[in-house]
Amino acid sequence: MTASARAMAAATPATRDRYVDLLRVASLATVVCGHWLMAAVSGDGIGNLLALLPPLQVLTWGLQVMPVFFFVGGFSHALSYRSLARRTDGPVYADFLRARLHRLLRPTLVFVLVWGLLALAVQLAGGDDGRLTGAALRVVTQPLWFIGIYLAMVAFTPPLLRLHERLGWGAFAALAGAAGLVDVLRFALGVPYVEFLNFAFVWLAVHQLGFLRADGRISRPAVLAAAGLAGAVLLVAYGPYPLSMVGMPGERVSNMAPPTFALLCHGMWLVGAVQLAARPATAWLDRPRVWRGVVAANGIAMTAFLWHLSAMLGVYGIQLALGLSLPAPAGAAWWAQVPVRILAATALTALFVALFRRFEAPSGSAPAAAPVRARRGSGARAALGTTLCLLGVLGLSMTGLGGLLEGHSATLIALPVTAPAAIGMAVGGWLLVERSAPSRRVRLRG
Repeated sequence: MTASARAMAAATPATRDRYVDLLRVASLATVVCGHWLMAAVSGDGIGNLLALLPPLQVLTWGLQVMPVFFFVGGFSHALSYRSLARRTDGPVYADFLRARLHRLLRPTLVFVLVWGLLALAVQLAGGDDGRLTGAALRVVTQPLWFIGIYLAMVAFTPPLLRLHERLGWGAFAALAGAAGLVDVLRFALGVPYVEFLNFAFVWLAVHQLGFLRADGRISRPAVLAAAGLAGAVLLVAYGPYPLSMVGMPGERVSNMAPPTFALLCHGMWLVGAVQLAARPATAWLDRPRVWRGVVAANGIAMTAFLWHLSAMLGVYGIQLALGLSLPAPAGAAWWAQVPVRILAATALTALFVALFRRFEAPSGSAPAAAPVRARRGSGARAALGTTLCLLGVLGLSMTGLGGLLEGHSATLIALPVTAPAAIGMAVGGWLLVERSAPSRRVRLRG
């Protein structure tokens, strides 16, 4: 454990909600382990274990915990925005965006640039012809979708927080109702393209639950969990929704892409469930050693998430380089290798973290904690930059890094986008966000 983590743990104020930090780490760790288990690599390419063994798809009702991460994000964004507004004269939107995105975008762009250069080198050398190599270049960027959605949540925090302060649970109900209406228009009336609206309505509704937690308004988590679980079960049993709460290759309807009302119900039951566990978990986190571990893990969580698929693909690559055969996925030999692969992937992820964690750590260029006054137009510049980052990261998650030289593209919001264009948007957006930095400090109010 680093000295900085020890110091941060020792300096933790008594008012900090430590359980939120635990949920952030635990949700990302669950996603990482789920991806490692689902990766079914063979000589024919990269498949999905849950598609090979459909009965296992019920496990996604526990392993699909991205709603918990977005719920935690809503809690943190509410506290951060309110704190900044109290300390700052004038508009705070640009400062809020920079403060929230700084530690998210730096490690993400480093990951994109490193993999982009590697993919370009492989393709120039003609090494992307193999099925495994080509598949790896396609899938390694897929988890970036979550970062794109998170960027949108940050951007929408100020107006949705104001809506929450006026309506409370009514704001969540409005977003949830809009998500349900979208599914009615999609499945019952066949309205084309309307389903893509649920990328906003479903995830922003989960994010809104974080605002409610920040104000202590989730007073009956058991009711929330029961309502969500009952809704998800009924929708899957009697509606057009699949069992899996993650996307499956070749499926006609996915609960994830775009999100469905069933996934929102799934998120509700998860949020209620983790709220029920808050009191005993908080008592456990009062132990100094436990809390130091959570602080240390939070300092590297994003780096580990970004590189975990690279680590698993690296494990398979090492197997092939050593001349070891890849057993057929889901067979006895494949299952026997699972513990070894996960241990090896953990070790390789730790190596990536050691190499790249510096880009996640706070730096001197981070937004200052002291009150500041924004530059003229900085809010619009930061919003435009965030939008470009969002589109770039989402586009890259769809295109992958294969076919860089051939102009391979994917459709993003009805428009084709290539990987180089997506990278350009992400980098350009980051520069715009950085250019929105405050010009000078101002006096505290009062």
